[in-house]
Amino acid sequence: MRPKLTVGRLVERLRDVLALEAFDKTGLERDIVSPNVSSPGLVLAGYVERFPAHRLQVFGETEISYLESRSDAERREILGTFFSFPIPAVFITKGQQPPTEMRELAATAGVPIIGSRLKTNDFYTRIKSWLEEEFAPTTTLHGSLCDIFGVGLLFVGRSGIGKSECVLDLVERGHRLVADDVVLVTRRGAEVLIGRGHELQRHYMEIRGVGLVDVPSIFGIRAVRQQKRIEVVVELVDWDPELVVDRTGLDREGSSILDVTLPKITVPLNPGKNITVIAEVIAMNHLLKYSGVDPAERFNERLMKTMRAASEVRRYLQEDYE
Repeated sequence: MRPKLTVGRLVERLRDVLALEAFDKTGLERDIVSPNVSSPGLVLAGYVERFPAHRLQVFGETEISYLESRSDAERREILGTFFSFPIPAVFITKGQQPPTEMRELAATAGVPIIGSRLKTNDFYTRIKSWLEEEFAPTTTLHGSLCDIFGVGLLFVGRSGIGKSECVLDLVERGHRLVADDVVLVTRRGAEVLIGRGHELQRHYMEIRGVGLVDVPSIFGIRAVRQQKRIEVVVELVDWDPELVVDRTGLDREGSSILDVTLPKITVPLNPGKNITVIAEVIAMNHLLKYSGVDPAERFNERLMKTMRAASEVRRYLQEDYE
């Protein structure tokens, strides 16, 4: 589970990226509970009904200019209303200085004011992408992730079935390792899953009987990548003659990860099966489907067309009484 994100932790991690400068140390322990960032907008004009106070608040040149155009009494009243809400933190962009009343009222409310030298649009762009990643749903899976022809294949199955050995063979054939054994998965948006390895074991593989293998040192830096979108789940299972598996590709399975359903291929293993070639075919088949070509559907349409034509011939002969 991720630790809580506090204002102080955000400032520490993004100090250089956002060109930040905390005007004081007040309130840096406050929690950030939302990945969204807003400007105060109509709150400064007195309309507070739809004010998202739980978000980080950004004062650009427009907001600061508006405050400076008000009298001291008006400015204090406006900011008094603003800081009456439980705001996590206030950011002021373009290297501007906060009005005296803002500093006083923020200190009283325990809300930190943080300056940034960035332009407002640049500030929004950088902090939003970082917050979206920070708050993205995550999970940890037992498996191996490999980039095959640009397709992210996640190999899952019981411990010892051969996931790592399969990926190692794929790496030797020129494909790229992303993560082995432990795969950290993050959901981006509604349907994109990004997988990566754990920081401590990234790009190391454990091969039973051999030990730890440093993949980039043996196969070169091009044999690995830091992260990859997961597009297909490949489940390796023990061979069982009673096991019912899809033989045409029409009865598609799915695997749900973080509420995202991915296509799932079940591959039973028996002696002599070349699983690495099968994995390459799975990746290429996925690319075909992505481009609009579905081999299973094409074969089914051709079969149905042939059956319909044969049925028409039989009906014709049955109706020919000469």
